[in-house]
Amino acid sequence: MEQLYITNRPALTKRNFTSVGVNQFIEKAKAKIKDPELAWLFENCYPNTLDTTVDFEMINQQPDTYVITGDIDAMWLRDSTAQITPYLPFVKEDEALAQLVEGVINRQKKCILLDPYANAFYKDVKKVSEWKSDLTTMQPGIHERKWEIDSLCYPIRLAYKYWKLTSNTKVFDDQWVKTIELTLKTFKEQQRKKENGPYTFQRTTAWATDGVPLGGYGYPTKPVGLICSMFRPSDDATIFPFLIPSNCFAVVSLRQAAELLLKVKNNTALATQCIELANEVDKAIHKYGIVNHPEHGQVYAYEVNGFGSFNLMDDANVPSLLSLPYLGYVKNNDPFYMNTRNLVLSPSNPFYYKGTKAEGIGGPHAGVNMIWPLSIIMRGLTTDSKTEMLYCLSMLKSTHANTGFMHESFHKDDANNFTRKWFAWANTLFGEFIQHILNVQPSILDHKI
Repeated sequence: MEQLYITNRPALTKRNFTSVGVNQFIEKAKAKIKDPELAWLFENCYPNTLDTTVDFEMINQQPDTYVITGDIDAMWLRDSTAQITPYLPFVKEDEALAQLVEGVINRQKKCILLDPYANAFYKDVKKVSEWKSDLTTMQPGIHERKWEIDSLCYPIRLAYKYWKLTSNTKVFDDQWVKTIELTLKTFKEQQRKKENGPYTFQRTTAWATDGVPLGGYGYPTKPVGLICSMFRPSDDATIFPFLIPSNCFAVVSLRQAAELLLKVKNNTALATQCIELANEVDKAIHKYGIVNHPEHGQVYAYEVNGFGSFNLMDDANVPSLLSLPYLGYVKNNDPFYMNTRNLVLSPSNPFYYKGTKAEGIGGPHAGVNMIWPLSIIMRGLTTDSKTEMLYCLSMLKSTHANTGFMHESFHKDDANNFTRKWFAWANTLFGEFIQHILNVQPSILDHKI
């Protein structure tokens, strides 16, 4: 007798937000997914952000949406964008969902204007953080102040995708223009051409990746046009501050911002500055961010310092080297990317793990031998191979530890040894992967995985 899979979604009355468009898509998708366990996983994971993490209200006649990550009551600029993005295909037909997304964009604007160097924020702007003793310029309303390039890229990505799908320009007000001005200013400060800039960060901790050396400025860089990022998207400190996947993301985001500034705001001057910076960073990536590996050839380094030193690895968190096509920086058949992909999905990457339960990329954040589902999902999202997509699906299906949800990480030999029971980014991205398969290789779902 086949196992009966009962939804793990909260009861309708207990959901934070209900989207008619999303619920209709879930039912249509489930009908096309012939594997009952996979259909159950999709139904649980895909709406998890809407079901459990969004807090919507109208403030001064403007939509405002606060989005937590799951088990941490704080809003990351990165996670909130990543969690909401898979629902964008339905905003044209679902007015309430469109308003919810507008609310996320509006809330992100407020966060950036409060502090462009912070990565995570509270809904209550008066709330004082548990990290208040960090040696940096902490202020109420900020949960954590780890400078990460991608924190300023993700809000542009969300606003740009929303505009492309809806042509709606309401969110692109004077406050939005100020966020772009502040993003540009922050990126230029962190190119560190003449001085280190205003940002420093230190923390009293035994966990090395939570602190920044040399007075909180990090190890030295040569001013070559790249942007310093003191932390990775994992919230772990960088080794060499020029984090290449985040610089790649900055190039894409600056060009998207320029297009919005030109077509929506007719702001040629600011758009030109964005394009000039994007071109400068892109040129520096190709000059300093591509190195020769004895086995894999010319590859993108994970981090460099401009002096010739580099770090060859990848981390599961996005932006990653694996995710470069997903971010729109390169096509997945780009020769440098293909070489890099071969490296990061092999023992040449010190944070690649292969065990009895799965193989994938982890990172220092969750410790050795811990594979992140994010990396398996991203592998599936960046390949054209039906076989590889199927392999990724099978690993994800077999490692949820009977919970019906994705996790932050799990042990390569024991999926029951996992971190973070409630991690909405991984859940929603898994749903995006199924969504992607339905669009490009639907026959994969015609049989049991």
